Amino acid sequence: MKKSAIIGLITIAISVGILFSLNANTDTYSNFKEAASSQKEEHVMGYWEKSKGMYYDAVKDANHFAFHMKDEKGEIREVVYNGTKPQDFEKSEKLVLIGKMDGDKFYASKILMKCPSKYNDNLVEINQDGKVKEVGKYGEKKYN
Repeated sequence: MKKSAIIGLITIAISVGILFSLNANTDTYSNFKEAASSQKEEHVMGYWEKSKGMYYDAVKDANHFAFHMKDEKGEIREVVYNGTKPQDFEKSEKLVLIGKMDGDKFYASKILMKCPSKYNDNLVEINQDGKVKEVGKYGEKKYN
């Protein structure tokens, strides 16, 4: 075989390996029970439990936001987010939290919100630094 054919086959094999390794990291949504038994960060989808309210005091600690969320199975847990309260949190229809359970609390590192919209089904991603990023319906990043 020629050197160029061998190099081409090696390049294809490496590319396939990279694609499989990227695909192995894809996460699915879980609930609070599954997140409690997991040692890694989980994506938990649910709804803000409005009847339990929320806690955010920008004067005392602007980087502490807490509320209760009901997951897809109906289990309600307290959520603690070490960041500022997301803008229009009260208007969100659905939440996706990325984080870990510790005891009976869920500590979120990111909050994705599905806000009501007449024209699109986009989520809004709030990072711990308070910056807002628009992401697609399934959490993919949107670039302008």
